[in-house]
Amino acid sequence: MSGPVHGDPNPERGEAALEMGGERLMLRPSFAALVAAEAELGPLFDLVDRAADGKLSLGDLVALFWHCLVDRDRMTREALGEAVLAVGLARVTPVLRTILHQILAGK
Repeated sequence: MSGPVHGDPNPERGEAALEMGGERLMLRPSFAALVAAEAELGPLFDLVDRAADGKLSLGDLVALFWHCLVDRDRMTREALGEAVLAVGLARVTPVLRTILHQILAGK
């Protein structure tokens, strides 16, 4: 993972930054990103329910992050999954929470 470090996330847009290996990956749950995630993962409300019940799989989490990743040219989806594992679920949970909040609350 190499490339420029993006600026700070804009909370008004539901953005979140994922810090991995000295890099900052910007995640933005745009309409297009969420439609793509929903096409792969099923209804977003079901995804939120699974997360609330502690039943969100690692694959689902990485898929959601992948679709929201602003600069997907920086890494492959597999590399994103490996990076999530490397930093641990505790460090990615706040980012997940931000994205799920955006799904539920909107702008």
